[in-house]
Amino acid sequence: MAASDTDSRDLATLGYKQELDRTLGSFSSFAAGFSYISILTGMFQTSYLGFLFAGRAFVWAWPFVLFGQMMVALQFAELSAHYPLAGSIYQWSKRVAGKDWAWMNGWIYLCAQIVTVPAVAVGWQVILPQVHTSFQIIKCSPVGSDTCPDKNFPTFLDPAFAKNGLLLGFIMVGLTTLINCAGVRILSQINNIGVAAELIGAAGLIIIYMVHIQNGPSVLFETDGTGAGHSWGYFGALLIGAIMPLYVMYGFDTAGSLAEETADPRKKAPRAVIQALLTAGIMGFLLICFGIMAVSDEGTAALSATGLTGITVDVLGENWGKVFLIDVALAIFVCCLAIHAMAVRILFAMGRDNALPFGKQLSSVSGSRRVPVVPAVTVGVIAIAILAFNWANARAFTIIISMGIILMYIAYLMLTTQLLRQRRLGWPGNLADARDGLFKLGSWGYVTNIAAILYGAAMIVNLMWPRVEFYGPLWYQKWGPILITFVLFVIGFAIYYGGRREKVGVLAEHQAPVVATGD
Repeated sequence: MAASDTDSRDLATLGYKQELDRTLGSFSSFAAGFSYISILTGMFQTSYLGFLFAGRAFVWAWPFVLFGQMMVALQFAELSAHYPLAGSIYQWSKRVAGKDWAWMNGWIYLCAQIVTVPAVAVGWQVILPQVHTSFQIIKCSPVGSDTCPDKNFPTFLDPAFAKNGLLLGFIMVGLTTLINCAGVRILSQINNIGVAAELIGAAGLIIIYMVHIQNGPSVLFETDGTGAGHSWGYFGALLIGAIMPLYVMYGFDTAGSLAEETADPRKKAPRAVIQALLTAGIMGFLLICFGIMAVSDEGTAALSATGLTGITVDVLGENWGKVFLIDVALAIFVCCLAIHAMAVRILFAMGRDNALPFGKQLSSVSGSRRVPVVPAVTVGVIAIAILAFNWANARAFTIIISMGIILMYIAYLMLTTQLLRQRRLGWPGNLADARDGLFKLGSWGYVTNIAAILYGAAMIVNLMWPRVEFYGPLWYQKWGPILITFVLFVIGFAIYYGGRREKVGVLAEHQAPVVATGD
């Protein structure tokens, strides 16, 4: 029997028939998770925040976040082995917590994915104007002010910075929508090329930084006076600086969400989840450490505004620095493409369970390309609407980015808490669809699961803390993330318990004939 037939029959044991194009191999599965994390995207887009709020010593928040996220990733690796289904968090929650909990977690996770698409799309603003001033289409004024030292390079607090970022974001979302409609083959080919370029670019930067080291490791402990004014001293500043690595190291479950398009996913998906996070985490830490040691004194003075972008130009010079920035721009695009694809799979998975209005349309798969077109367009339209809503907001970057991370961490925590409950009941052996011979944590399951929960809860508090320094002085800036999260939960409850709950169930056209596990 062909491997694809075996995978299709395996999928049938979980209740669904094969509809998506199962063409992804080991590297494509790894690339899906790695491109979502995308260290070049997250680090170049937000590294200035780490330097701004916690100085160069913020780098030590990186290994802490990597450890915490690895505890979460281990849970997801185990889940992806047992439940290789499109929709990852939603499907895993359904298996370990039931349909009610799964629906709410799927709803929050879906909102997180859709919000993250525009959050990453605006990342071109940090890079492209540095490559060429023509990309700063919207100029700032008056020139010489604190937020507009140069009309082509406004600071992130200037309205021109946000508006131009949103304009570039419109373009990126339009492109990712078209590619996601074209099919997983084209998507994976572009994604693989982008990941290869990012791996080469990140490794190249690490080596170049090492060659140009000017300072010893002691500079990695420089707080640059950022602890002043914090009631908790430097620790208070470091908590804000930790938001930077928090933004980078998530989305590793993407490999699990593409399981129905991966050959032999029970083996490949768990490896891809762990490999994606570990590779990105180690390379990212080396990148930021060696970058700090390589930058000149002049470059160091500007880190709170330029971040890794400024380090790259400072170390490599104007011309070669721009070459690497082009690679970063490609990485940002591929990252946005992967996040868009993830959101599509969540919509598709919930649609075929009739968990959302218009489920039949959301779960329809095009005959020739075998891709859910309606979800791809839906995600694109909503992402563009979010960008348009933030057009006049100079803090659009901070608000959009923070909401995406907060919702993602809430979804992760909602799953890991329920998984721990199942572990107490004997998971995975206590559930009928458990399998032998799969990736498992064994006796480490309890320890890592508890660590994942404690870490996740702490980081949610850190992210939602209404700090003036990070969110701004106005009440809706400080409390906006908490209020928006609350509103999304209320909307979710209203949709589900307002009539959707009774309709949830796999639509007939997506159901597979019952197949015995041993067949």
